[in-house]
Amino acid sequence: MIKIGLQAEGTTESLGGTMAQGRLQRRILNPEAINGLKMISPTALYATLLLAVPLFLIFLYSFLTDGYLTIERIPTFGNYVETWTSPVFEKVLMRSLGVSMAVTAATVLAAFPMAYFVSFYVEPSKKSIWLFLITIPFWTSYLIRVFLWLVILGYNGVINSTLMGLGVITEPITAILYNANSVVITLAHAYAPFAILPIFVALEKIDRSLLEAGRDLGESPLMTFVRVTLPLALPGVVSAIMIVFIPTIGDYVTPSLLGGPEGKMVANLVQLQYLKLDNYPMGSATAVSSMAMVGIALIVGFAQSKLFRRVYGAFIGYSNAGLSILAALAAVLISFGACIVVGVVASGAFFAIVLAVAIGHIALLIWLKSQESKA
Repeated sequence: MIKIGLQAEGTTESLGGTMAQGRLQRRILNPEAINGLKMISPTALYATLLLAVPLFLIFLYSFLTDGYLTIERIPTFGNYVETWTSPVFEKVLMRSLGVSMAVTAATVLAAFPMAYFVSFYVEPSKKSIWLFLITIPFWTSYLIRVFLWLVILGYNGVINSTLMGLGVITEPITAILYNANSVVITLAHAYAPFAILPIFVALEKIDRSLLEAGRDLGESPLMTFVRVTLPLALPGVVSAIMIVFIPTIGDYVTPSLLGGPEGKMVANLVQLQYLKLDNYPMGSATAVSSMAMVGIALIVGFAQSKLFRRVYGAFIGYSNAGLSILAALAAVLISFGACIVVGVVASGAFFAIVLAVAIGHIALLIWLKSQESKA
């Protein structure tokens, strides 16, 4: 009986594998799929040639040795060792992460109310006009907008001149120009439309009957927003965060024009290595390291968001929303702090801390996935 059962199980598995293989073949050989591949193949080839190939070359350059006015084809890891042990790289990279996170937080927090207003309070016939107005900043060059902020934030600019004319201040404010603050302000304005549009799309997809059901069940407008609107709008919020965070951490123009010595970011360091010092391998190692740091930051954000939702969902059935949010935030801070403590205890070096944070959050994602499969 056992032998027959094992044979039947093996037959079932083979039949399942054959059926899955057949479905895959039908999908691949489907005329519509073939036509779709033909349509995207030029774009894919274009993206591969202009994006993937240069990135691959930069990755290769990072393992070569810099010589006097030449590049020696001697493989080495010394560029990465020098990059991750350099206090300048550590300072600039942490500043870049801080500026990018500040820009992302300010942009998303400012974009959500705007998108919410357009989606829920503007008449459907006028929503296209509002979206048209939101995209007006795209009509002008990004460089021109940066120069306009230079005029607004300057020592004799609009803000300082107005405040001094009103007698509010006696001398120009120096904290809003040629430092990280001016970079945050300019980038937040530049990327605001990129955050508004995905959040608006997510809010538009929400079924309004769900909000009515929440109110019928006795929920207040605030709790209806927290329990219904916000969770359903999270895909748009996540998209806005990624759209803003990834490009701002590598922005070059704004820190160059408005950052001053205290506002330089990692892209400026890469430019210094390439064009000023003529050290292509070191510049490539810096660029690859910064891209790796962006990936680690995204992993950390994704893991912490899943942990927050899990802890919040576990507590919301036993306590109110406020205590559930506090418990979720405490779990996030404890898990992140534990990773940093492990890195500090292990070595204390910047690379060790980053590695501990990356490994810890990958392990956290694996654990959360296993818990979801058990549930």
